[in-house]
Amino acid sequence: MKQNENIHIENHPDYKGLKVNAGIDQPPAINPNGIRGKVKKRPLLSADDYLKGILHGDRAVLSRAVTLVESVKPEHHELAQEIIMRCLPYSGKSIRVGITGVPGAGKSTFIEALGKHITSQQGKLAVLAIDPSSERSKGSILGDKTRMEELANNPNAYIRPSPSAGSLGGVARKTRETVILCEAAGFDNIFIETVGVGQSETAVHSMVDFFLLLQIAGAGDELQGIKRGIMEMADGIVINKADGTNIDKAELARVQFANALHLFPLSPSGWVPKVMKCSSKTSEGIENVWKMVIEYLSFVQENGFFDTRRNQQAKYWMYESIDQYLKSSFYGHIGIKNEIKRIEDAVLNQKMSSFVAANELLKIYFRSK
Repeated sequence: MKQNENIHIENHPDYKGLKVNAGIDQPPAINPNGIRGKVKKRPLLSADDYLKGILHGDRAVLSRAVTLVESVKPEHHELAQEIIMRCLPYSGKSIRVGITGVPGAGKSTFIEALGKHITSQQGKLAVLAIDPSSERSKGSILGDKTRMEELANNPNAYIRPSPSAGSLGGVARKTRETVILCEAAGFDNIFIETVGVGQSETAVHSMVDFFLLLQIAGAGDELQGIKRGIMEMADGIVINKADGTNIDKAELARVQFANALHLFPLSPSGWVPKVMKCSSKTSEGIENVWKMVIEYLSFVQENGFFDTRRNQQAKYWMYESIDQYLKSSFYGHIGIKNEIKRIEDAVLNQKMSSFVAANELLKIYFRSK
């Protein structure tokens, strides 16, 4: 008997007819032949290579370009802006839809159901997200790619989680720039989802053609938690989860929202927002939701509001970009970094007013310009 077989009590002579064979030695937990050290990062492509890959619909190159746009490293900024400028002539031809809704409204399931309908009609869809909560949690919405598993694996769909950190303004601006890249890559439908609540709805509204508010019934007073501003921004309201025992409640909610919309002034577009119901689970009503979006676009293109709105959005983002750049330049200034804590302490100790302190910091900033 081999020596290492003796460790099994079953091999003792008292146990008749039993025998346990020796096992094999286990390999080490870490492969000694594995790669040591950090994995080398892929080198940046040239602007020509990025443009070529994007225009050919190369999703890997598109993802690398989006990562470049999202980068906070100053050395990436110039290349990212060059890529965006060169993609600009190939953009602007998509349908841009903003989607927001209360937590639990089923946005991910709804987007997947609507996305599957669009791709089944030979459309190409890019799903982007604005996540203002990331500034606090440093988290990402990578979970959306798992919740929308079928859509994520669809060759005609592209799902991009929002950056994992950054202010709402910064994340929104980068999402706006990502739209340009996705359009140049051939995606003719862009969904922009708001993951958080609050000002993110305004940010999304400023970059889409159609703004959709997703609601559910049976969760108490349906109108109670809805801000007037969001209701006024909506071009359409959809009551989701209208299935099973919830169908009657969904119809009641639809009537309540339709009545509430009559209390608001008419939209500048002249469009009267519609309230519909659907089930993302069964896809009942999903096709009608998309028909509503197409009907709206035909309406605003005929009366000229479509171009007016896009021009207003372009102007808005020009000034928003100026604000973001000035803010970044101010707080990144070496003189401000050296003095801001001292002046802040003076304000907190009642030795200087907030307005005088701001003026002092601005003098420091402009003195070196």
